[in-house]
Amino acid sequence: MSKLAIIKVEELLAIVTNPDAVVLERELEEKLRKILALLRDPAADIVEHDELIQKLETIVSLVNDAMIDIDIDVSYCIPEVETTADSCDVFAEPHIVLTYNENAYNTRTRKVSLGKTALQSTPEDLTKHVLLEIETFKEEIDNIQMG
Repeated sequence: MSKLAIIKVEELLAIVTNPDAVVLERELEEKLRKILALLRDPAADIVEHDELIQKLETIVSLVNDAMIDIDIDVSYCIPEVETTADSCDVFAEPHIVLTYNENAYNTRTRKVSLGKTALQSTPEDLTKHVLLEIETFKEEIDNIQMG
C-alpha cells in the first residue's frame, strides 16, 4: 500500500475512533471512496497531492512576503510544507495560527483554516483572506485595548 494510502487510512481511523468528533456518514463514505480510488490508481492521487503541496507552499511564501504587522506572530501548521506552530496535529486540516502577546500574562490567538473549501481559491485570493484575517484580528485587539 502506498504511503499516501496509509496516511488516508490513519486519518480515517483517527476520525472514527475520536469520541468527541461528530462525523457524518457522508464524510466517511467520501473518505473511503478516496482511499479506494487511491488504491486503484495511486498515480492520479500523487499528482493531486503534489499540486496541493505546491499551492500550500505558494500560500506560505505569499503570506510571509506580505506580512506587515510585526506585533502579530504567524505560525503555520501545514504538514509536509511548513510546521512552526507549537502544537500541530499532523492529522488536522492545515491552518495558520495568529498570536498576539498583549503583555507577560495575556496572549490572544486566532486560527485561520486552510480547509477544502478555502483551498479551492487561488493562492493569491487565499493570501488576501489570511491578510484580512490578520487585519481584523489586530483591529479587535486594538478595540479591546482602547476600551
